[in-house]
Formats: sequence, structure tokens, C-alpha cells
Amino acid sequence: MTVTSYSSALLNGNDIHTRKKLPYVVDGFGTRAIHVGSEPNSATGAVIPPISLSTTYKQDGVGNHKGFEYSRSGNPNRDALETALASLEAGGGHALAFSSGSAATATIVQSIGPNAHVVSVNDVYGGTFRYFKRVASEIQGLESTFVDFENADDDTILASFKDNTKLIWIESPTNPTLRLVDVHRIVSLARSHGAKPLVVVDNTFLSPFYQSPLLLGADIVVHSVTKYINGHSDVVMGAAILPPHHVRLADKLRFLQNAHGAVPSPYDSWLAQRGLKTLHLRMKAHGINALKVAKALQRSPYVEEVLYPGLESHPRNALAYRSLSPHARKFVDNLRSITDEDGVNPDSEGGFPYGGMVSFRIRGGAVEADRFLTALRLFTLAESLGGVESLAELPAEMTHGSIPEKERSLLGIGDNLIRLSVGVEEGDDLVRDIEQALEVALRGENHA
Repeated sequence: MTVTSYSSALLNGNDIHTRKKLPYVVDGFGTRAIHVGSEPNSATGAVIPPISLSTTYKQDGVGNHKGFEYSRSGNPNRDALETALASLEAGGGHALAFSSGSAATATIVQSIGPNAHVVSVNDVYGGTFRYFKRVASEIQGLESTFVDFENADDDTILASFKDNTKLIWIESPTNPTLRLVDVHRIVSLARSHGAKPLVVVDNTFLSPFYQSPLLLGADIVVHSVTKYINGHSDVVMGAAILPPHHVRLADKLRFLQNAHGAVPSPYDSWLAQRGLKTLHLRMKAHGINALKVAKALQRSPYVEEVLYPGLESHPRNALAYRSLSPHARKFVDNLRSITDEDGVNPDSEGGFPYGGMVSFRIRGGAVEADRFLTALRLFTLAESLGGVESLAELPAEMTHGSIPEKERSLLGIGDNLIRLSVGVEEGDDLVRDIEQALEVALRGENHA
């Protein structure tokens, strides 16, 4: 196995300097997660990279430095994390770590300039919707159009594009209804239009493990690193990852990032890199547990609908399988091949693991949803997702409360829609917790 590297001069806001190399690698996903960007320290031999808290760096002469001048423009821990991110997001060549996912979104939108137009999936994260409609529209004249990329035909989608359309914004699966978008199809439509808009995919829900949008033609992949990549609910961070040919775009984003200072701290960068070392292990466990929970919900008489694309019964299950990254498909196929003496694999029967997010509609309304959420023992009632612990929330009143009620209703985000972030606890324990909370919510029986 070999590692091939390249380096490029990147604009840091004041001067040109050479940043740490971002590698192409041929090792497996888990191997890259552990080793890329985590080479032993050349000065001490430390196996784990040290935390570099210095804000400024010695120069041997004016402009003669070792690649670092001021920590806002570059830091060893941030560089190491970015190197790892560019390696893990298949097809990546450039990575930028931001102070939050929202900062990554804002920087990308700022890069397209004034009076531009963005076409977004209609079921978009509430914070992204808020930035498009209430911030960028006021400060840079951004116009936004929201389209059902899952169900709209090609003509409808193309009709939404304008001469000044600069961005196509995709989430797949969407938050919180887990709608699936055919990324390759949308990329093809974008390339066929004269405006040649960039295609951005928010890959937070599936992480670099389950989906590789750059391999499907996307120009930029964004992540809330806070979620699965860090995985321990103790870092707020975002990232943007671009393919190798987008050197000028990466330079522009880095210039803007440095100019407004949307950078993560060295300690947060160190923590996030420690978290991503186990991303492959956690995502497999999240997926297996989520499938188990989804099947349990599907069996329950207290549930109207289960939204998990990994279920065989899901109408977009075939697309979910096609959209798997090469490494995730290998995992899924291997899992399916392992059976007991009866030819059954309880971890893949009835579907396949497809990330750790499950949404469902409980029978009843807000009252029943509240009873369910407060009766849970292992699932914590809280916003966010992607940590090792299981979380549950009511999107209509929590994560998507900023979206007007009429629009939430059109998107299917009602008072009975519950979103679960399924953690890596023992799967059977999580199923029991779900089942007892449903009993409390619908029958008033507490078996906890």
C-alpha cells in the first residue's frame, strides 16, 4: 500500500504559504481514519499528535517560516484534522475545518457573491433555511427556491434554475423526514444548465462512512463535525471538503474563512480527530442498532409510519443501496452474507444498516409524543445527533421550530413526528426502551 501526496500554495488572507499535504491513499477507510494526519511527532516520537496552543510562530527571517504564522490562518492540529477529513471523504482533495457547520454554510454562501440564487432541497435543516431566508437574503441579496428533489421530475427541477443560480443545496437523507435525493441525477441536471451551479451536499446524517457525494459528482461536501465525525457530543465544528480539481474554490473559501475568523480551536481540532479515529466502528454500530430499532417500531401498533431508508419496505430502499459508499457497500454485503444455521442474520434481515437516524410518526399527536419522549430511559430528550449516546427529539418544536408552521406541515413535520439518533448502546436495550415508552404514551402503562 502506498500514499501519494501533493501540496499547493493556499491563500491565508495575507500571504501565500504551503500548507500540510493532503494525501490520496489506497488504505481502507478505518486504516485512514486512524493513521492519516496522525503520524508520530517528528520531534519527540509521540504517537498521538500534541495539542499546539500557540497563537503565533517564530520566523527565521521575514516571511521565512515553517508553514505557520498566526493560528487563525493555520494551526498544526487543524491541519492534521483537515488532512484526515480530505482522506476520509472519498474523492476529497481539500478540506477546511470551521468553527461550526453553520459557519461552513455561511462561508460557502458568501463565496457566491451578491444577488445570486440558490436552489435547495425543500426539507432542509432549519439552520440552513434560516441562513438562506433571514440572513443571506438581507446581507447579500440571496434568492432561494426550495424544491422537492426526491419527487420532482427533471423538467420541474430544471425550471427552478435561473441564469444567476450559483448553488444547488442537497441534504440526503433530509432532516428530519429522511427523504432520499438521487445526488448523481441532480448533479447531471446542474451540469446541463447554462448557469453551471455548484452542487453542495450536506453529508452529516450519513457521514463519510455511508455515503461519498464527491464520487457522485458533487463539488462540495459539508459536515457538521459536531455530529458523527466527532461522535462524542463535546465539540462544535463544521467542515467543507472539495475534490482535487477545485483548487481555486478551496483557496477562496480559505481566504474568506481566515478573513472572518470562522476557525475551530486547536483543542477542538484535536478532540475531533480523536473522535474520527473510531468513525468506522461507530457508524457500523449506529447502523445495526438503527435498523433494529426501525424494525421494532415497524412492528408496533402504536406507530403510524417509520422513516428509515435501510428498511426493505422503504420506497427508496433501492436508491439507498445504490448511494452507499464503496466501503459501506462492502460492509453491508459482508453483513448480509453472515447467517445462522437457519439462514437468518438478525442484523440485516428486513433491510440493511443505513446510518443511525430513524424518524417515526407516533399514533396521536403532541400529547402522545410528549409522553413518549419523557418516558424514555436510555434515549435522552435533547437536540443534536451523532453521539455515542441515543437521543430523541420533537422536530416541530425543537430543531425545526424556526421553519414557519405552514411550511413544516407541507414537509410532513407534524406534532407526532419524532426523530431518534440511535447510539451505540446494546441494541436490545434500546428496543426495550422504545417499546416501554410507547406503552406509556399510548396506554399509560409504565413497565420500566
